[in-house]
Amino acid sequence: MNLFLDSFWRAAADCLRPRVIVLSMLPLILMVALSLTLGYFYWDSALDGVRGMLEGSSLLTTLFEWLQGIGAEGLKTVLAPLIVVFAVTPLIVLMSLLVVALLMTPALVTMVAERRFGQLERKRGGSLLASVFWSLGSTLLALVALLVSIPLWLIPPLILILPPLIWGWLTYRVMAFDALAEHASKPERLEILRRHRSSLLAIGVISGYLGAAPSLLWASGALFVVAFVILVPIAIWVYTLVFAFSSLWFTHYSLAALQTMRSLDNGAPLPTTAQLPNNARP
Repeated sequence: MNLFLDSFWRAAADCLRPRVIVLSMLPLILMVALSLTLGYFYWDSALDGVRGMLEGSSLLTTLFEWLQGIGAEGLKTVLAPLIVVFAVTPLIVLMSLLVVALLMTPALVTMVAERRFGQLERKRGGSLLASVFWSLGSTLLALVALLVSIPLWLIPPLILILPPLIWGWLTYRVMAFDALAEHASKPERLEILRRHRSSLLAIGVISGYLGAAPSLLWASGALFVVAFVILVPIAIWVYTLVFAFSSLWFTHYSLAALQTMRSLDNGAPLPTTAQLPNNARP
């Protein structure tokens, strides 16, 4: 538990560093460009498709007539944008995670390693290609799980539980691998994942819940169309910053666990702060 909380506060403090804030802007630029491109080419057609589906339902037609009768016809106007927004939100989350994993995580791992673990041997048990395939495979599994679980979201408690759990599992799979890829050998990585699976999964789940919170901005963007262009980039940046925090949390936890495991296995005492070089001290 000490390692769990210690890595949490260290990650939170690192998120305030200018280097991390600047890095968090890079995926934001890519995501905004992608969102604007997709919106420019597909927003109208997506809305038309959803509106056609809604108008083709006799049950919804009756509902819309009832809403119009009570003076709430405005709800019909925002329903289609809401459906489109909620449909693309999980995809934006998954794509944000991949962008952070591929672009930010190596830089964040290097930053943490230089500051805290300068004496930790790098055994390079995971290559960039292995990381890409691992991330893509894990993302595909998470996407399948999201699609399969969508009918269960109609049960009120499960919509608050299932998506964050799935995102948390994905975060755990991707971030834990990347945090250890440079410093741990493959056997060491597998052993740490075995010894600390529950704590690492808890970090992933907590990160999943943190990542789900910005969805309120998407809903607000659909309801307040004037602010949509502003709220969507903010939501994407919040997603990115949450994932950056998750990456830092996994890195601090995983590298500290690796250092402890090597020291215990070799029968050597853990290095103290005074024994570390200046650039490796907390």
